[in-house]
Amino acid sequence: MIILVTGVAGFIGFHVARQLLAIGHRVIGVDNLNDYYEVRLKRARLNLLVGPQFRFLKADIADFDTLMDTVAQSGVDTVIHLAAQAGVRYSIENPKAYFASNLVGFGNVLEFCRQTQVRHLIYASSSSVYGANSLMPFSVDHRVDHPVSLYAATKKANELMAHSYSHLYSLPSTGLRFFTVYGPWGRPDMAYFSFTKAILQGQPIRMFNHGDMLRDFTYIDDVTRSIEVLLDRVPAAGSISEASGATSTAPYRLLNVGNQNPVRLETFVETLEQALGVKANKIYEPMQAGDVPATYADVSDFSALTGFAPDTPLATGLNEFVSWYRDYYRI
Repeated sequence: MIILVTGVAGFIGFHVARQLLAIGHRVIGVDNLNDYYEVRLKRARLNLLVGPQFRFLKADIADFDTLMDTVAQSGVDTVIHLAAQAGVRYSIENPKAYFASNLVGFGNVLEFCRQTQVRHLIYASSSSVYGANSLMPFSVDHRVDHPVSLYAATKKANELMAHSYSHLYSLPSTGLRFFTVYGPWGRPDMAYFSFTKAILQGQPIRMFNHGDMLRDFTYIDDVTRSIEVLLDRVPAAGSISEASGATSTAPYRLLNVGNQNPVRLETFVETLEQALGVKANKIYEPMQAGDVPATYADVSDFSALTGFAPDTPLATGLNEFVSWYRDYYRI
């Protein structure tokens, strides 16, 4: 297939594009290479994608005309939309970036899909949409009406926008609620990445909510595999009933992608210390605005559909990350 991957220089986008190329697909990658974190890392990812089956376009998805003028005639079969302004805390500092990328940009992607009649849109939502929900594990059947950050609100808006296009224009769409993705070539603003840097430099790490946090850490290879197995599992109109917010009579679905094994922050840091061979100096602080105390994925719907479920142990994933980190930064 010819697959458009937005956010191709990002963490997940890079890994997805590399796997798609490895199994023989052609990839058109779009990214604006913004400076939310080090651009050098994004360019290093892109350098590993260079080849005859890969075409890169530096563009902002908020610029619809550029997207249409440069990609619309390429015969795109499937769109994997991973571009977004990421980060919960940054959404408090710079909300306009989220309006532009996560709302205007996503709207442009939907309109691109409509006008080019793509066969399947797969897009990144987030576990953050569960917000103040206290029911565990998080199920796609749960209501998600109480986001606690602007980032979460934009992701919930994306799900609603996608449903309207699925209903109005029969655009098959699959939204994936990712749970704390980690691994090699990750994002420097993520806790596991910043913790690694601080520990190796002898600097303290900040343990929010006084360390009383649970996260469902999901290894990047499991996320990549999850997207791969969904490529040909295109939602069909009228195949399911309006039983929950995750399904519809339109060709639309929502799925959790998580490791279904929440880990306490203290345990996570201990596992990272073992991978690094260095002890951490911890500073315990209150909960940060926009954060939640726990995430825990119910992936039963995903497993029933695909026969696959993320299962990489945390120790395995962190060892892979630390190995990459030491190599990339020459430590």
